[in-house]
Amino acid sequence: MGNQLTSQQDEGKSILPDNPALASKPANYFSTGSSRPSSSGVLYARAAGAGFVICPTCKGNGEIPQEQEKQLVALIPYGDQRLKPRHTKLSVFLAVTTCLLTFTLTIFFLYPRSIVVYPVGLNSSMVTFDETHIRLNMTNILNISNSNFYPITVTQLSAEVLHQTSVVGQVTSSLRLHIGPLASEQMPYIVASSILDENTYKICAWLKVKVHHILLHVQGTLTCSYLSHPQQLPFESFEYVDCRENMSMPHLEIPRPA
Repeated sequence: MGNQLTSQQDEGKSILPDNPALASKPANYFSTGSSRPSSSGVLYARAAGAGFVICPTCKGNGEIPQEQEKQLVALIPYGDQRLKPRHTKLSVFLAVTTCLLTFTLTIFFLYPRSIVVYPVGLNSSMVTFDETHIRLNMTNILNISNSNFYPITVTQLSAEVLHQTSVVGQVTSSLRLHIGPLASEQMPYIVASSILDENTYKICAWLKVKVHHILLHVQGTLTCSYLSHPQQLPFESFEYVDCRENMSMPHLEIPRPA
């Protein structure tokens, strides 16, 4: 009889901690098994005025104190569908494909391509004679082809004219010529030259000489800018100039690859 009374007293004791704040609030913890909690306990708790929320992992069969809602940890089974969102692989595949496609297109359109500078030839020339030398003003034309998918800007031109390995004329000018993507433009430029060679003076000034053509070597550099990157493009040509009749016969050279 003594053992039975002791066991009955132990069963009547509460398993909750001896906390006065929690002891004053009735708490109902029910099993997640097939047995449903008695409605009397829930009605009693709500009648007592204590706040309770439904346990998210108890399938609606239990309640926890509202004061401990943000302190308790909810355990979710490994096989729960919330841990296996739908279309995860498809979303990852689409994201990776979009990034690769964007990167490929960016590289394709922004990859630098060749800019070709082609000397078209001599457009016009003006010859004047002095007592000892020849003054020659030539207007040459350059053809600039842009093979890129973005515009370029021609910023500077530097050219010099050589006659028999001697520099007879130079020009350096700042430009602001815009060339669109996959487009070509022609750019004229003028070079003033002064030839002091005596034999050349006789060829151009004497009437007894029937051929008045002189060969001039034109070489220069064109500076272009694109995507904040400057690039220098060399060009070269040979021009036959009639220094007597103010006429010109262009003699073009095959352009060098840029």
